[in-house]
Amino acid sequence: QVQLVESGGGVVQAGGSLRLSCVASGRTSSDYAMGWFRQAPGKERDFVAAIARNSRRTYYADSVKGQFTISRDNANNTVYLQMNMLTPEDTAVYYCAGSAVANYYYIFTRREDYTYWGQGTQVTVAS
Repeated sequence: QVQLVESGGGVVQAGGSLRLSCVASGRTSSDYAMGWFRQAPGKERDFVAAIARNSRRTYYADSVKGQFTISRDNANNTVYLQMNMLTPEDTAVYYCAGSAVANYYYIFTRREDYTYWGQGTQVTVAS
């Protein structure tokens, strides 16, 4: 069992940047493929980015390619989402997710592939 806690959300002006963090506790995060999702008001929770256990593979939703960067620090059980050039369309609750996997290169992009979820952190981009 692993617990995930996100932080780093807040209010930012359009064009600004934020870095979200997700700290895993209970088990070492290096055992897990990790991802970020987001849910805007009245919408479904959508995939944003994913990273493999060894960081060798990453994958992004088309909507954030070139704008967001996912990374991880396994020594500190932390996954990051660097978000640049934010727009009001990026306003959402951002969730960290993890799923145990044996293969060091696997990534997951579907909600149903993830076992563990954080509580979410609100990101609001003001125009």
